Amino acid sequence: MEPSTKPQVQQAPITAPARPSIGLALGGGVARGWAHIGVVQRLDELGIRPNIVCGTSVGALVGGFWLAGEIAGLEGWARGLTKRRMLTYFDVMLNGSGLMSGKRLEKALHKHLPPVNIEDLPQRFLAVTSELATGHEIWLMDGDLGEAIQAAYALPGVFPPRAVKNRWLIDGALVNPLPVSACRALGARVVIAVGLHADAFGRAATERRTKFDEPLVDVNAPAAEEPAANNFTERLMLRRLFQPTENTPGVGSVMLASFNILMDRITRSRLAGDPPDVQITPQVGQFGLLEFDRADELIKLGREAVDYSMPRIEQTLEILL
Repeated sequence: MEPSTKPQVQQAPITAPARPSIGLALGGGVARGWAHIGVVQRLDELGIRPNIVCGTSVGALVGGFWLAGEIAGLEGWARGLTKRRMLTYFDVMLNGSGLMSGKRLEKALHKHLPPVNIEDLPQRFLAVTSELATGHEIWLMDGDLGEAIQAAYALPGVFPPRAVKNRWLIDGALVNPLPVSACRALGARVVIAVGLHADAFGRAATERRTKFDEPLVDVNAPAAEEPAANNFTERLMLRRLFQPTENTPGVGSVMLASFNILMDRITRSRLAGDPPDVQITPQVGQFGLLEFDRADELIKLGREAVDYSMPRIEQTLEILL
């Protein structure tokens, strides 16, 4: 019997499927965003390192610093903020498109963030912004990281818009306060979202009512770090903006409270159509949007929120990955 001439079929080597991507969405929340520092540090300690990080506003700030390996510097700066030191960053503009020029804050941040491009970060990063002219949601995924971060937190009325790639960009929280959708668009199969508004209008809202009768910024606090902070015109402007009158809250209080409402309602709407797989919710609603001097408490709450959510995180990763 002649040997068979049937061609031999070679089996392709069996390879394990690629591990699906994990996305981390860091939402906006102004000063409450210091909780993000505790969140990313705790995730690091627990060995959960997302492949994709998308941030809006202060979420872009913390996420960018984290991926750049400079989160410790940001943490140290945040913990060192006091009401007195905060005044040194209020470079009030009498003529301009924002209350503050943001130059002093930019200078402080650059002390802790060396020049780096987004595409050179170890993981994919996206900063969510809004285009002033069209209202479109703009995603910054390349170019200078510091520039993208500043565009992402350019809160209208507070900071002037940032010109990036021939577009005037403002705070991304106006269109996407918690960028779950951005993580999905970049290929994340599992999305962990850190929202800062889950308890914004519960018991915390009752506590905040009393704060409308108090100045958001202590304009009388001594600020010796920079001579410009003692400028009489700047202090007068801050007093007019944040000091309550006899019958109504100050205009700064009204503006920030309105922004708080906007972020809460848009977040609810966006998450109803595209919920994350896991949502971490630090209980930070009792903190005012300008209480940057309370970083110690906020960072601690961020860490605690991760620990509380770990069973859900582990279960989700086990099932989906």
